[in-house]
Amino acid sequence: MGIARTRLRYVARRLAQAVPILLGIAVMNFLLLQLAPGDAATVLAGEAGSATPEYMAMLRQRFGLDQPLSLQLLYYVKQVLVLDLGFSFRHNMSVLALILERLGPTLLLMGTTLVLSVGFGMLLGVAAARRVGSWRDSLISILAIVSYATPLFWVGLMLIVVFSLELDWLPATGMESVAMFYEGWERIVDVARHLVLPAVTLSLFYMALYTRLMRAAVLEQSGLDYVTTARAKGLTDRRITVRHVVRNAVLPVVTMAGIQTGNLLGGSVVVESVFGWPGLGLLAFQSLFARDFNLLLGIFFVSACLVVLVNLLVDLSYTFLDPRIEAR
Repeated sequence: MGIARTRLRYVARRLAQAVPILLGIAVMNFLLLQLAPGDAATVLAGEAGSATPEYMAMLRQRFGLDQPLSLQLLYYVKQVLVLDLGFSFRHNMSVLALILERLGPTLLLMGTTLVLSVGFGMLLGVAAARRVGSWRDSLISILAIVSYATPLFWVGLMLIVVFSLELDWLPATGMESVAMFYEGWERIVDVARHLVLPAVTLSLFYMALYTRLMRAAVLEQSGLDYVTTARAKGLTDRRITVRHVVRNAVLPVVTMAGIQTGNLLGGSVVVESVFGWPGLGLLAFQSLFARDFNLLLGIFFVSACLVVLVNLLVDLSYTFLDPRIEAR
């Protein structure tokens, strides 16, 4: 009970510390977007084929763009404090409702990517470290470097060409076959088939990073005194690696996974655009060209919340992976 209360106090303190951080991020995002050329009134006027001064003034008044920047910022901060992210003129609906609608596909893609990249990255890193200098180590290192250096959009396009167009094994775009009206397990299988290519594309880059990091961590841990002591006690190399070395070596990998959450969201913009995956990345890409700044600000704010939450979970996971670390 004492440990549970300590962790709850730690979570509450971290969440309280996150509030000013998130507000600072929201203010910074707002000011940075003001530097972008054009606004919602310009886009709508162009689509309507009318750009008279009266029409532009009416649009700017409708969206509050005629107010001074300081008042716009103050109004936006007040909205964020009550979790009101505004209204999307492009989609004609609440920004928060639209983001919640697209958040599920993004979390599914991100979660699958994390599991694949961290899981296979750890396995490959351990396999390479146990045979340093061998052909297996060289092959894994070369594959990791190639995967890390290859652009995500190129990998996605090549996977579409091979597995969708040539072999016709997997669907190329979308999240599910809408016209088929699948239900139950059939729908789950259909979504899983659509998920394979975007998840693999996004995982390859991060799997290479975790492979190199895990290999270095295992090699570092293998040279420490506790490993020598374990060998002197007669433990096999396999047991030492599984029970002791991997458990300590995984900490930097978990840390890097938390840090890379923001980059993972950025990478999902490219992957979701290539595969037409209906998540926040594709929505951000579309709203940028539409100058739907309310929607962009909402996506940025929710993304920042996700990063803070993932890093909190990473910090808590330390206490389970290494009992010597306490949440305080």
